[in-house]
Amino acid sequence: MKTLYTAEALASGEGRDGNARTQDGKLDVSLASPVELGGNGDGTNPEQLFAAGYAACFHSALRLVGRKERADLTDSAVAARIHFGALDGGEGYGLAAELEIAVPALDLATAEALVAKAHQICPYSNATRGNITVDIKILEFAA
Repeated sequence: MKTLYTAEALASGEGRDGNARTQDGKLDVSLASPVELGGNGDGTNPEQLFAAGYAACFHSALRLVGRKERADLTDSAVAARIHFGALDGGEGYGLAAELEIAVPALDLATAEALVAKAHQICPYSNATRGNITVDIKILEFAA
């Protein structure tokens, strides 16, 4: 891989309860375990950060593919859900992802083709492929 950009971040504190910040200071967040995992929920958590990153990255890939194919991506959006859970067998933890893609200006066939191409070029999709389940659902399409 030819590196085009490198992001740097540091996490400190008590693991899931601490702080994370980027080297340039543009992101500086308090971390807290969610209430569902026994925490106080008073900060963000790695799964929320991953969900935001995956949604933004996939949407960027979709927009890139759409521009190349001159597709109308007016009001397009990508929502990501990252699920955290115990692995089968009780040893360790894992993630699963759901992407919901809204492309209201496109017909279903065009939307499916663009989403498939975006899934092939998105760095998050490439990083997760074969490692976690990623379910993709197209929410809206023109009649």
